[in-house]
Amino acid sequence: MALLSKIVEDSMQNIPMDILIQASRGDIMAFEEIYRITSGFVYSVALRITTNADDAKEVTQDVFVKIYNNLKSFRFRSSFNTWVYRITANTALNALKKSSKVMGRRADYDVALGSRDDRATVTHGMDAEDNKTLLSSLLNALNPDQRVCIVLREIEGLNYKEISTALGININTVRTRLKRAREALLALGKRGDRYELQKD
Repeated sequence: MALLSKIVEDSMQNIPMDILIQASRGDIMAFEEIYRITSGFVYSVALRITTNADDAKEVTQDVFVKIYNNLKSFRFRSSFNTWVYRITANTALNALKKSSKVMGRRADYDVALGSRDDRATVTHGMDAEDNKTLLSSLLNALNPDQRVCIVLREIEGLNYKEISTALGININTVRTRLKRAREALLALGKRGDRYELQKD
Protein backbone atom coordinates (compact mmCIF):
# COMPACT_ATOMS: atom_id res chain seq x y z
CA MET A 1 0.00 0.00 0.00
CA ALA A 2 1.41 3.42 -0.92
CA LEU A 3 2.25 5.88 1.84
CA LEU A 4 -0.97 7.39 3.16
CA SER A 5 -2.83 6.41 0.01
CA LYS A 6 -5.81 5.36 2.11
CA ILE A 7 -6.79 9.01 2.60
CA VAL A 8 -6.34 10.11 -1.00
CA GLU A 9 -9.60 10.54 -2.84
CA ASP A 10 -8.93 12.74 -5.85
CA SER A 11 -7.40 11.71 -9.15
CA MET A 12 -7.13 13.47 -12.47
CA GLN A 13 -9.75 12.55 -15.03
CA ASN A 14 -8.98 12.47 -18.73
CA ILE A 15 -10.30 15.43 -20.67
CA PRO A 16 -11.75 14.87 -24.16
CA MET A 17 -9.39 16.05 -26.89
CA ASP A 18 -12.04 18.24 -28.51
CA ILE A 19 -12.45 20.18 -25.25
CA LEU A 20 -8.69 20.74 -25.05
CA ILE A 21 -8.51 21.90 -28.66
CA GLN A 22 -11.46 24.26 -28.24
CA ALA A 23 -9.97 25.73 -25.07
CA SER A 24 -6.58 26.18 -26.76
CA ARG A 25 -8.38 28.25 -29.40
CA GLY A 26 -9.82 30.58 -26.76
CA ASP A 27 -13.20 28.94 -26.09
CA ILE A 28 -14.05 30.09 -22.55
CA MET A 29 -16.75 27.46 -22.07
CA ALA A 30 -14.27 24.72 -22.94
CA PHE A 31 -11.73 26.18 -20.51
CA GLU A 32 -14.38 26.28 -17.78
CA GLU A 33 -14.99 22.59 -18.44
CA ILE A 34 -11.26 21.91 -18.00
CA TYR A 35 -11.38 23.85 -14.74
CA ARG A 36 -14.43 21.91 -13.57
CA ILE A 37 -12.76 18.57 -14.26
CA THR A 38 -9.27 19.32 -12.93
CA SER A 39 -9.59 21.98 -10.21
CA GLY A 40 -10.23 19.46 -7.44
CA PHE A 41 -7.18 17.48 -8.46
CA VAL A 42 -4.98 20.57 -8.70
CA TYR A 43 -6.10 21.76 -5.27
CA SER A 44 -5.53 18.29 -3.79
CA VAL A 45 -1.95 18.07 -5.08
CA ALA A 46 -1.24 21.66 -4.01
CA LEU A 47 -2.57 20.93 -0.53
CA ARG A 48 -0.44 17.77 -0.19
CA ILE A 49 2.67 19.75 -1.08
CA THR A 50 2.03 23.00 0.82
CA THR A 51 -0.03 21.44 3.68
CA ASN A 52 -1.80 24.77 3.97
CA ALA A 53 -5.33 25.39 2.67
CA ASP A 54 -4.83 29.09 1.92
CA ASP A 55 -1.58 28.42 0.07
CA ALA A 56 -3.25 25.58 -1.85
CA LYS A 57 -6.08 27.87 -2.95
CA GLU A 58 -3.61 30.49 -4.13
CA VAL A 59 -1.56 27.85 -5.96
CA THR A 60 -4.72 26.55 -7.64
CA GLN A 61 -5.57 30.03 -8.90
CA ASP A 62 -2.02 30.54 -10.17
CA VAL A 63 -2.03 27.15 -11.90
CA PHE A 64 -5.17 27.92 -13.90
CA VAL A 65 -3.88 31.34 -14.88
CA LYS A 66 -0.78 29.59 -16.23
CA ILE A 67 -2.84 26.92 -17.99
CA TYR A 68 -5.08 29.58 -19.58
CA ASN A 69 -2.11 31.66 -20.73
CA ASN A 70 -0.12 28.73 -22.09
CA LEU A 71 -2.74 26.32 -23.42
CA LYS A 72 -2.60 27.90 -26.87
CA SER A 73 1.07 26.87 -27.12
CA PHE A 74 0.47 23.31 -25.87
CA ARG A 75 1.23 21.01 -28.82
CA PHE A 76 -0.31 17.80 -27.44
CA ARG A 77 3.00 16.00 -27.94
CA SER A 78 2.93 14.99 -24.30
CA SER A 79 0.10 14.09 -21.96
CA PHE A 80 -2.08 16.99 -20.87
CA ASN A 81 -2.29 15.39 -17.42
CA THR A 82 1.51 15.31 -17.13
CA TRP A 83 1.64 18.96 -18.20
CA VAL A 84 -0.86 19.91 -15.48
CA TYR A 85 1.11 17.83 -12.96
CA ARG A 86 4.24 19.77 -13.87
CA ILE A 87 2.61 23.19 -13.57
CA THR A 88 0.91 22.26 -10.31
CA ALA A 89 3.95 20.66 -8.69
CA ASN A 90 6.30 23.48 -9.61
CA THR A 91 3.86 26.22 -8.62
CA ALA A 92 3.20 24.53 -5.28
CA LEU A 93 6.92 23.92 -4.76
CA ASN A 94 7.69 27.60 -5.34
CA ALA A 95 4.92 28.59 -2.91
CA LEU A 96 6.26 26.13 -0.34
CA LYS A 97 9.81 27.45 -0.62
CA LYS A 98 8.54 31.02 -0.26
CA SER A 99 6.47 30.03 2.76
CA SER A 100 9.41 28.17 4.29
CA LYS A 101 11.56 31.30 4.06
CA VAL A 102 8.86 33.33 5.80
CA MET A 103 8.48 30.71 8.54
CA GLY A 104 12.26 30.60 8.92
CA ARG A 105 12.35 34.35 9.49
CA ARG A 106 9.53 34.02 12.02
CA ALA A 107 11.45 31.31 13.88
CA ASP A 108 14.54 33.52 13.99
CA TYR A 109 12.41 36.36 15.33
CA ASP A 110 10.91 34.14 18.05
CA VAL A 111 14.37 32.97 19.11
CA ALA A 112 15.62 36.56 19.25
CA LEU A 113 12.76 37.44 21.57
CA GLY A 114 13.40 34.38 23.69
CA SER A 115 9.88 33.20 22.96
CA ARG A 116 8.79 29.60 22.77
CA ASP A 117 6.05 28.14 20.58
CA ASP A 118 4.70 24.99 22.24
CA ARG A 119 2.12 24.26 19.53
CA ALA A 120 4.38 21.88 17.62
CA THR A 121 5.22 19.98 20.80
CA VAL A 122 1.55 19.61 21.66
CA THR A 123 0.72 18.51 18.12
CA HIS A 124 3.47 15.90 18.02
CA GLY A 125 2.38 14.52 21.36
CA MET A 126 -1.20 13.84 20.35
CA ASP A 127 -1.75 10.08 20.24
CA ALA A 128 -5.22 10.57 18.76
CA GLU A 129 -3.96 12.53 15.77
CA ASP A 130 -6.13 11.77 12.74
CA ASN A 131 -4.76 10.68 9.35
CA LYS A 132 -4.96 14.06 7.67
CA THR A 133 -3.14 15.80 10.48
CA LEU A 134 -0.55 13.04 10.48
CA LEU A 135 -0.09 13.45 6.74
CA SER A 136 0.67 17.14 7.16
CA SER A 137 3.02 16.40 10.04
CA LEU A 138 4.94 13.77 8.08
CA LEU A 139 5.23 15.93 4.99
CA ASN A 140 6.38 18.90 7.06
CA ALA A 141 9.39 16.82 8.11
CA LEU A 142 10.66 16.91 4.52
CA ASN A 143 12.34 19.72 2.64
CA PRO A 144 10.32 21.15 -0.29
CA ASP A 145 12.12 19.18 -3.03
CA GLN A 146 11.73 15.90 -1.15
CA ARG A 147 8.11 16.64 -0.30
CA VAL A 148 7.00 17.21 -3.89
CA CYS A 149 8.68 13.97 -5.00
CA ILE A 150 7.12 11.90 -2.21
CA VAL A 151 3.68 13.39 -2.91
CA LEU A 152 3.88 12.57 -6.62
CA ARG A 153 5.28 9.06 -6.00
CA GLU A 154 3.61 7.78 -2.85
CA ILE A 155 0.31 9.63 -2.96
CA GLU A 156 -0.36 10.40 -6.61
CA GLY A 157 1.22 7.15 -7.81
CA LEU A 158 3.47 8.54 -10.56
CA ASN A 159 6.44 6.45 -11.65
CA TYR A 160 9.99 7.78 -11.73
CA LYS A 161 9.84 8.78 -15.38
CA GLU A 162 6.56 10.64 -14.89
CA ILE A 163 7.96 12.50 -11.88
CA SER A 164 11.08 13.34 -13.86
CA THR A 165 8.96 14.76 -16.68
CA ALA A 166 6.58 16.58 -14.34
CA LEU A 167 9.37 18.32 -12.42
CA GLY A 168 11.83 18.74 -15.27
CA ILE A 169 14.61 16.89 -13.42
CA ASN A 170 16.52 13.73 -14.30
CA ILE A 171 15.52 10.32 -12.97
CA ASN A 172 18.63 9.98 -10.80
CA THR A 173 17.67 13.19 -9.00
CA VAL A 174 14.18 11.77 -8.48
CA ARG A 175 15.68 8.59 -7.00
CA THR A 176 17.97 10.55 -4.69
CA ARG A 177 15.21 12.81 -3.41
CA LEU A 178 12.86 9.90 -2.81
CA LYS A 179 15.57 7.93 -1.00
CA ARG A 180 16.31 10.84 1.31
CA ALA A 181 12.61 11.54 1.83
CA ARG A 182 11.96 7.92 2.82
CA GLU A 183 14.93 7.93 5.16
CA ALA A 184 13.60 11.09 6.80
CA LEU A 185 10.14 9.58 7.21
CA LEU A 186 11.50 6.33 8.62
CA ALA A 187 13.61 8.35 11.06
CA LEU A 188 10.41 9.65 12.59
CA GLY A 189 10.05 6.25 14.25
CA LYS A 190 6.69 5.00 15.38
CA ARG A 191 4.78 7.91 13.85
CA GLY A 192 6.04 6.94 10.41
CA ASP A 193 5.79 3.20 10.97
CA ARG A 194 2.00 3.34 10.72
CA TYR A 195 2.32 3.59 6.95
CA GLU A 196 4.04 1.42 4.41
CA LEU A 197 6.32 2.94 1.81
CA GLN A 198 6.33 1.66 -1.76
CA LYS A 199 9.12 -0.72 -2.68
CA ASP A 200 10.91 0.34 -5.86
